[in-house]
Amino acid sequence: MRIALSLFALALSASAERIVRFISDDGQIYTGDAILPEGTTDASKSTSARVIQGDIFSNFTVTQEIKNISSLLAPMAPERTRTVRCVGFNYAAHAEEANITIPDFPILFFKPWTALAPPNGPVPVTEGYQTQGNFTSEMDYESELVVVISKTAYNITVDQALDHVLGYAAGYDVSHRGWQIDRGGEPQPQYSMGKDADGWAPWGPAIVTKDIIPNPQNLSIFAKVNGVTMQNDTTANMLFGVADLVSFFSMGITLLPGDIIYTGTPSGVQLGKADPIWLVNGDVVEVGLEGLGTCTSTITYSNATESAFDPVLGFTGVKE
Repeated sequence: MRIALSLFALALSASAERIVRFISDDGQIYTGDAILPEGTTDASKSTSARVIQGDIFSNFTVTQEIKNISSLLAPMAPERTRTVRCVGFNYAAHAEEANITIPDFPILFFKPWTALAPPNGPVPVTEGYQTQGNFTSEMDYESELVVVISKTAYNITVDQALDHVLGYAAGYDVSHRGWQIDRGGEPQPQYSMGKDADGWAPWGPAIVTKDIIPNPQNLSIFAKVNGVTMQNDTTANMLFGVADLVSFFSMGITLLPGDIIYTGTPSGVQLGKADPIWLVNGDVVEVGLEGLGTCTSTITYSNATESAFDPVLGFTGVKE
C-alpha cells in the first residue's frame, strides 16, 4: 500500500518548468508542461507535453499523462489575461537610435488582450495598415521579454516584486511606425493605433517558471528577419529591470494574476534608421530569448472584414 502511494505521488508534481497551452491530436485544448527534445530549451520545438490539472495560478499538478502537441496556442487562455502592459524605450541604445530622451521613469502603454497571439503564426496587416497612396506601411519588429504576474500586487517594493511573478516568455511587440508616429498627432507618439491590432502581440512559446529563470536580467535577446539577425542584446541592459517594473506598475494600481508585461525592446529596429527597410507581406520575424524559446511570425496582408479572434482559443489566424 505504501509503495503504491509513493508511486502515485511520483506520478504527480506540483511544479512545472515550461507551461504551454495547445491543441492535441484529439482536438481538445490542454495546458501542459512541455517535454523538450534533446539539446534544446525551446518549447516551440516540443511535440508533446505532460498534462497539467488545476489552476496554474493557484493549485495544480503536472501529471504523467502525455499528449501530443498538434498546435501551440498562446500560453494562457484569453480570459485569464487581465491587462497587457508594455514598456517603451527601456534600453538606452533603442532610445538613442529613435532620437528619444532616455526616460527617468518607465514609459507605459497598453495593448488589448485581443492582440495576444500564438508563438507561431501570421501577423495580420489589414487594409488600414497597408500602403495607401503616399502613406507607407511602416511595419517594424520588436523582440521583448514578457513577464507573467502570478498573484495580486499593490504598492509592493522592488524586493517583493519577483515573488509576484509566475514566469517569463518571449514576445513580439508588433509595431506600425506610420500610425504610431506619422499619424500619431500631437504630442507624438500615439502608441495604440500603431501597436494594438488583433494578433499584434505573439508570445510564448511557454511560460518558463522562475525555477528555471531565477534571474531575468542576464538573458540574451534577439530578433531575426528572414533569417538575418537584426537585434542582439541582453536583458542586463534594460534601464528598468523586471523587479523595478513590477513594483512601479503596482504603485496605486492593482496587478492581478494573469497580467502580462512586455518589458521593452533593444536597439536594432528600423525606427530611426536613415533608410529603413519596413516589413512587407511574407516577411518572417523570429524573436527569442535565452532559455525562453522563440516566436516565429509571418507578416500577412489581409483584407478581412471578419475578426479572427476567438474568446476561447484567442487569436486564431487570418480570415479573408
